[in-house]
Amino acid sequence: MSSTTPSASAPATTYTETLWPAWWIWAVIIAGGGALALAFAPISVLWSSVVGAVFILIMTILTVMAIAKIEVTPERVSVGRASIEREFIGEFSSHRKDDAFFERGRGLNGTAFMCFRGWIDPVVKMEITDERDATPYWLVSTRHPEKFVAALEATKPTAQRAAEQTL
Repeated sequence: MSSTTPSASAPATTYTETLWPAWWIWAVIIAGGGALALAFAPISVLWSSVVGAVFILIMTILTVMAIAKIEVTPERVSVGRASIEREFIGEFSSHRKDDAFFERGRGLNGTAFMCFRGWIDPVVKMEITDERDATPYWLVSTRHPEKFVAALEATKPTAQRAAEQTL
């Protein structure tokens, strides 16, 4: 009988981040539900309460569905439902403030994979080197760009490191 457990065979995760909404997103959802309830109050107090509660429930579900998780392992990088083998990620860089604004705007290639969250300013840009993939790069919002880039650096394939050292 094999003594291998699922956790023993799973690759070690070097970086994980969940892109939770900012606190003010929840406040806007609650305020929106309250405003909608007030708009329906002249019709019926019961209906206004129901409409406000349903609005809050629907917006909460949609917001939770939009939460993305970033995960870096030696074999893969996953962002939300998208995933790519680590070997197909070339150069990568982090951007903050004006640089991040440029990368998300005028500097953006429309065919890039994008995972933006409006409440998170920094982004990490990862070049895709897979010739079969038409996506030139991934651009991902992150609260900790330095840690994300450090994890990408730590999981860089050995052949890629050797090639960089000879340059």
